[in-house]
Amino acid sequence: MRLLHSPLPSPSPPLLTSFSPIKASIFPKKSSFVSHHKPLQQLLSTGVSLVLSLGLLVSAPISIALESPSLQSSNSSLEVICRENEAEEVYEKDTEASKVVSNENIVEEAWQIVNDSFLNTSDRRSWSPESWLQKKDDILSSSIQTRSKAHDIIKRMLASLGDPYTRFLSPEQFSKMARYDMTGIGVNLRDVPDGNGGSKLKVLGLLLDGPAHNAGVRQGDELISVNGVDVLGKSSFEASSLLLGPNGTSVNIMVKHGNCGPVQSIDVERQSIAKTPVFYRLEQIENGSTSVGYVRLKEFNALARKDLVTAIKRLEGMGASSFVLDLRDNLGGLVQAGIEIAKLFLNEGDTVIYTVGRDPQYTRNIVAEAPPLITAPVIVLVNKSTASASEIVATALHDNCRAVLVGDKTYGKGLIQSVFELPDGSGVVVTIGKYVTPNHMDINGNGVEPDFRNFPAWNEVNNRLSKCHKQQDG
Repeated sequence: MRLLHSPLPSPSPPLLTSFSPIKASIFPKKSSFVSHHKPLQQLLSTGVSLVLSLGLLVSAPISIALESPSLQSSNSSLEVICRENEAEEVYEKDTEASKVVSNENIVEEAWQIVNDSFLNTSDRRSWSPESWLQKKDDILSSSIQTRSKAHDIIKRMLASLGDPYTRFLSPEQFSKMARYDMTGIGVNLRDVPDGNGGSKLKVLGLLLDGPAHNAGVRQGDELISVNGVDVLGKSSFEASSLLLGPNGTSVNIMVKHGNCGPVQSIDVERQSIAKTPVFYRLEQIENGSTSVGYVRLKEFNALARKDLVTAIKRLEGMGASSFVLDLRDNLGGLVQAGIEIAKLFLNEGDTVIYTVGRDPQYTRNIVAEAPPLITAPVIVLVNKSTASASEIVATALHDNCRAVLVGDKTYGKGLIQSVFELPDGSGVVVTIGKYVTPNHMDINGNGVEPDFRNFPAWNEVNNRLSKCHKQQDG
C-alpha cells in the first residue's frame, strides 16, 4: 500500500522563464495521496487517496482531488469493520489476502474506480453506466495472462473515456509522488463523521514501509492526538500540520486501532521528503520609499503553506507594506495546499472556490474560516503556465478584491483528479470533479485574463482594489 503527495514531472505547456513587460527587478534572478478504492469485503487492503494538481507526463497539468469527503467516493469502504473482539482477526486475514493479487483483480479494480468516481466533463458521450458495465464484461470474459497485459488493458479502457486527464500510472510513475507526503510520517488522513454530528480523523492510507507503517499504524486507525494535542474536531490538514517537523525528529501519536480496538501510543520518526517551494526577498521601489515583499511559489507541496507564512512574516518584519506573489510557471501541486494558501489572504467567510462532482450533493462552497494573515495590497503574477492550484489561488484573491492579476492569460485547468493506487503499486488518475471560481467562472479550457499586462504602479493597484466589489452569492 502506498500513499503520498507532490507534482509529477511532466512536459505540460511550455514553461515561460521570462516576462519582459514587467520590471525585472521585482522577479527572482535565475539562480498529492493515493487511495485504494476497495470493495467492502476488502476494507483493509492497501490504499490511499492523493490530492494533487500536477503536471501530466503526457499533456497538460492536472489537478488532483480535494482532500474532503465531498469529492471522494461516498463509499465508506476504507473504514474498518469491527465485530466485538474480531477486529484483530479481520485485519490479519485481509492483510494476508491482499498479498495475492491477480491480473484480473487489478483490471477490475481500475474499472470499479471509474465506475464509482469518474465525472465526464467532455462534450462527447463517451461514458455511461451501461456502456461501462458492458466494457467490464468484455474485458473480464477471458483470463489475463501477464501483468503487462493487464496494464495495457487498463490504458485502453481509460483512453476510451475521451478524457485527457484520466490515465494510467506505472509503478515507477506512481512512486514519484512520494514528495507529496503531507505529514512527514507517511500517512493520509481523512475526516469522517463520528455519528454524533462531529468528525474524527481516520488513516485512509499508509506509505508502504514508511515511518508510520513500520511503527505499527494501520489503515483504518483513528488518530486521537499528536504530541498530546487532542485532534478531535480538527481537519485532516490541521492534523497533518501538527505531524510535520524536521527530518529525523520524532512525533508521538495516539491511535485507536479499528472501530473498537485498543488505543496505543506510538512514537514515529519523521521522514521529510518535500523541499521548500518558496523563494522570497525584499524589494525597494519608488526611490527606496516603498518596500515590497516578493514571494515566488514554485509549486504547492506539503511545505508550501508553512514556508509561505514564514516568508510573509519575515518580509513584514523587514518593513514590507505590499506584496508580489509570483505564480508564473507554477503548474500546481496539492489542491488542498492551494486552498489553504488562498485562505491566508482572505477575510473570514470569503469563498475560496466552488467544487462540483458527478453527484449534485458533492457541490461545495469552500470558505475562509479565519481573519487574513495580511491585509496589504497584493499583486499576483501569472502566465500561460500558471495552472490548476495556482489558478485557484489567483482567482480566489482576485475575485475577493484582495489582489490584482498581472501578466498573461493563465492555462485554464479547472478539473479535479484523484489518484488511486492499484494493488500492484501502479495507479490511475481519474477526473472526479471540477472547480468554479468565486465569481462563478468555469476556467477549464478558458484560463483567466489578467487585470494588467505590464507591471502597474502601486497607486493603480490600490485604486483598482478600492473600487473592486465582490460578487454576491445567489
